[in-house]
Order: sequence, then C-alpha cells, then structure tokens
Amino acid sequence: MVLAGGRSSRFGSDKLAVVYRGQPLLQHAVTRLAEACGRVVLVLAPDADAPSVPPGLPVTMARDATAFDGPLAGLASALPLVPTSWVMVVAGDMPDLSPPVLLEMLRVAEEAHVDLVALEDDGRARPLPCVAATATAREVVPALLHAGERRFRALLDACRVAVIDEATWTALDPRRGTLHDVDVPTDLLGDEA
Repeated sequence: MVLAGGRSSRFGSDKLAVVYRGQPLLQHAVTRLAEACGRVVLVLAPDADAPSVPPGLPVTMARDATAFDGPLAGLASALPLVPTSWVMVVAGDMPDLSPPVLLEMLRVAEEAHVDLVALEDDGRARPLPCVAATATAREVVPALLHAGERRFRALLDACRVAVIDEATWTALDPRRGTLHDVDVPTDLLGDEA
C-alpha cells in the first residue's frame, strides 16, 4: 500500500508529481513496492486526479473517505482492498525504497509472532515503511481513529512489533535510502546516482 493522500504543505506544491531521477516521485515508491509485493494499492485524496503509474504494474486505486485525515485514515480506506494476510505500507514520498529491505521485512513478518514489522533508526522504530498483519490492522486502526488518533506511530504503539535492527537492514541498503522521504524541495537534492 502506498499512502499518497497528503497535501504536500511543507513542500509547497504537489511533490508526488515532481520529477525525480527521470520520473514522478510517486512512481518510484509504486515501482519499488511492486518489486517486493507484486500488487500495489495506491491511496489518494478523495478529489485527487489519478496519477500516471508505470505501465504493466498491478495497481489498484483507493480513495480516502475524507481529505487530509492523516495516514491512519488512508490505511483504513484501503484495507478492504487487501486480500493478503500481511500488508506492506509505504509513503508516496519515499523514492529510494530498497526491495531487498522490503523483502527482509516480509520474511520477518512471516517468521515472527508479531502484528507489525518496522525498521530501527537511531534506536527507535520508524513507522514507515512497515509490514502489518492485515487482520490486526482492520481491528486496531478503526479503534485508533475513533479515539481521535491520526498519527501512524499510534499503530506501532498499539501492536506487538518486531524491529529490524539498523545493522541488519543497512547491510542490505548501505545508503539508507529506504528511510529517505521527501518533505521539502531540498530533500530531492544531493547524490542522485
């Protein structure tokens, strides 16, 4: 699942349409996720134009029920479209996801007795990307939303989480691109090799 329903307020324009390394930013996240998962559910704001996606990728579009209610609401909107027991969730502004890291997250999800798998960053679990047990998410996310929660981190706080330590995942992604997200235009600068 690619969450792409935000308003890009810190960026100043539609960041997911900005060209990065030769294609719109959003296409990078969709392509990397498809490499690891096969199918992609793309979650958009209710009135957003459908973006172009790379041809040949199995992408299903979902819409947030209400605009800009946050990533948990986006997850809730798309969960009915997830037929698998695990759902990998990434943000549309994460162009440098590493498929080997995503595959490692799926492997840990299948082997560990947890509800969610996350990556360690500076001693703390990062909320995205993550792999969540679909059944647990279908139960926990509506309860969090009903309680007024909007932060994705609240899902981690409500679940049994396996955290893949930094040494393990950075061995698969030494440049740490998997955690690179774009909030402001300067996040697109730097090494684009």
